[in-house]
Amino acid sequence: MHIVILCGGSGTRLWPISRSLYPKQFVKLFENESLFQKTVTRNTSLSHSFTVVINQEQYFMGLDQMEELKLPLNKSFILEPTGRNTAPAIAMAAFHAKPDDILLVVPSDHLIHKQTDYELAVKKAKELAEKDRLVTFGIKPSYPETGYGYIEANGIEVKSFKEKPDTKTAEGYLKAGNYFWNSGMFCFKAKVFLEELKTHAPDIYETSLHAYEHARKDQAVRLLLEDMKTIRSESIDYAVMEKSQKVNVVPADIGWSDLGSFDSLYETLPKDKEGNTLSKNTIHIGSKNNLIISEDRLISTIDVEDLMIVDTRDAIVISKKGSTQKVKELVAEVKKLNPEMANVHMTAHRPWGTYTILEENSGYKVKQITVRPGAKLSLQFHHHRSEHWIVVSGVATVTVGENTFDLKANESTYIPKEAKHRLANFGKENLVIIEAQVGSYLGEDDIVRLQDDYKRN
Repeated sequence: MHIVILCGGSGTRLWPISRSLYPKQFVKLFENESLFQKTVTRNTSLSHSFTVVINQEQYFMGLDQMEELKLPLNKSFILEPTGRNTAPAIAMAAFHAKPDDILLVVPSDHLIHKQTDYELAVKKAKELAEKDRLVTFGIKPSYPETGYGYIEANGIEVKSFKEKPDTKTAEGYLKAGNYFWNSGMFCFKAKVFLEELKTHAPDIYETSLHAYEHARKDQAVRLLLEDMKTIRSESIDYAVMEKSQKVNVVPADIGWSDLGSFDSLYETLPKDKEGNTLSKNTIHIGSKNNLIISEDRLISTIDVEDLMIVDTRDAIVISKKGSTQKVKELVAEVKKLNPEMANVHMTAHRPWGTYTILEENSGYKVKQITVRPGAKLSLQFHHHRSEHWIVVSGVATVTVGENTFDLKANESTYIPKEAKHRLANFGKENLVIIEAQVGSYLGEDDIVRLQDDYKRN
């Protein structure tokens, strides 16, 4: 069996703790582990062979988090420059596999609490997949959820797929007993899926095949943007599962949650005796059943109930529980006001390390930059800003123009506007510098890369 992890997502449903460049699957909310890491760990009992289909901007984040687990994995990455939904993403993984490989396709952002039951469900699915069936997993519903699609089943036979229902319809599904939440997990042979995709969505099959065959293949499979743009965006459900005559469902009671909202996150987090989520940064007096997430600040509540309060360095969201599905609407408004705030945290992750914005105002920005041992930024220049670098710790190897030199703690240098420059850390410890930018425009898109170890544009 070969595990395929789908690692897409726009980072909108759990904003502001997740952003488009730091989506929820990478946020370490669970005992310093992310949902992505839990997905990897959960499936190592089934296979050590993994393919991760991921946005190219998040490649090194995914790679770093897999390596943090220190597991003996045979892993490969397929990098998407833009998302085209699950049908093309799974097609890429199937093209990358051997025809008779059985693929277990799982999202990267789900929680599953019942490991033994999960493994038993996968075993049943694998047996069906070996008979050339396309298998989906149906989650036994515990309440009339309106945010999920449903599967109508007769035993293991799928009768129909249902769109997200209204409350009355969902209550009917729950009462009927043969409807299941659509989990978004699948199991099938690579060649069987591709045959069905070619039959029911031939345009997606052909354009995806072209994109895979023309991808750059080095440490990862790097799909080209111009090829991805030719692929119709479509889910596997619409493209294949709702049309194929080879579909089975494995009913599964596995303690599943897709964490699609702060309400579902609240259900999974540990709580005190009054139903408030546990956090070292909170004090509650007479308050009950509140979800509180805080990065640094102390959050105190008095006599409030059923609230969601999420606090990050640059944003705070307060909502009634039960209304958190509207966070997507909020993010749309945030993008109008400040697009960068929807994309990235004050601390941003890069292939070479991280940067944190310490101060920003008209005409200047101050960052703390941390470069991992052996890593270096791209050789680059800026049209609109100059930079001052001050080393806090470590040894910085700096290139400015044609000159390369080392800087130690308390030493500094100046990079004029439009001067080509580079920062590198050839030491064994993290390099930390303070960067002061001065200029008429300080956006992250004012970077012209001349040479880059990570093959970014």
